[in-house]
Amino acid sequence: MPGVVGLVVNPASGKDIRRLVASASVFDNREKLSIVRRAVLGAMAAGIDRFVYMPDCHGIVSAAVEDLVEDAVFERLPSPVTDSALDTTRAADRMRESGVGCVITLGGDGTNRAFAMGWRDPPLVAISTGTNNVFPEMVEGTIAGAAAGLVASGAVRSGEASRQVKTVHVSVDGEKDDLALIDAVLLDEAFVGARAIWSPVRLKTLVLARAEPAVVGMSAIGGLLHPLPDSVDGGLVVEAGPGGHVVTAPIAPGLYTEVPVRTFRQVGLGETVGVCGPGVLALDGERERRLKPGQSAGLTVRRDGPLVVDVQLVLKLAAARGLFRTAWSEGTNGN
Repeated sequence: MPGVVGLVVNPASGKDIRRLVASASVFDNREKLSIVRRAVLGAMAAGIDRFVYMPDCHGIVSAAVEDLVEDAVFERLPSPVTDSALDTTRAADRMRESGVGCVITLGGDGTNRAFAMGWRDPPLVAISTGTNNVFPEMVEGTIAGAAAGLVASGAVRSGEASRQVKTVHVSVDGEKDDLALIDAVLLDEAFVGARAIWSPVRLKTLVLARAEPAVVGMSAIGGLLHPLPDSVDGGLVVEAGPGGHVVTAPIAPGLYTEVPVRTFRQVGLGETVGVCGPGVLALDGERERRLKPGQSAGLTVRRDGPLVVDVQLVLKLAAARGLFRTAWSEGTNGN
């Protein structure tokens, strides 16, 4: 549906255990509601009058737009059934099938990973409201919404103002495949337990689509050893353990810690890194999959992820094309 913007909000983002074990801030649902409202108003200013949204258990989107229903159409997808990331994945698949022109997400790396599991390459404006936020960006909702609206309407083509990001494909022997947007990490642990990672003690192998020195999380470990941004084709493999280097990295907000590293090396796109259980695979900072003893998995960096919209570039192109400019008339005023 050209001219339709999708809305996905994770009410649980910005609230995990790292508020207790580190110094992460709480991103409450009232602020998320405000961001959604501003994003919708921004998209409407860009000419959008149709939205499709994923409902959530706190009713964030429905509350944000309840007094806007006379000015735009808001299509509510079927209600969540699991109150888990699976609902986001299913919503993404429905948005993909219906041809939504651009999607706005509110969450962290995990939220966007769940969306990409259902729709690998959407035109996406990802607003940061999580804990580890390597993938989404801190951007004002008003401007993010306007950019999404311009892309959804076709006034600015996705291809001229977005980039396709890298992913880490996860192939587990005898099980379904998986995906990470930033990092896939093998931990020397027996159970998934608390999903967030806040200690380096059990780190074994890290495969990073991005190694960023100015972020928080697993990506920072690689970034402070060998920076590798999304613009570079390839990934970084870090083998943790004594015998090589010790890097002091921020693995959670406000939590710098020493991480022993045996080796690190850059790998090319499509090059598979093999790991073997027992252990737990953490994807984008959260424990997700348990590997049984002797069970193998392959981790491969590819460039086939979401088409991340460059919000600033979209608005620059809109300005150059006069998309927000009209001729003066007697009825025009500054109110």
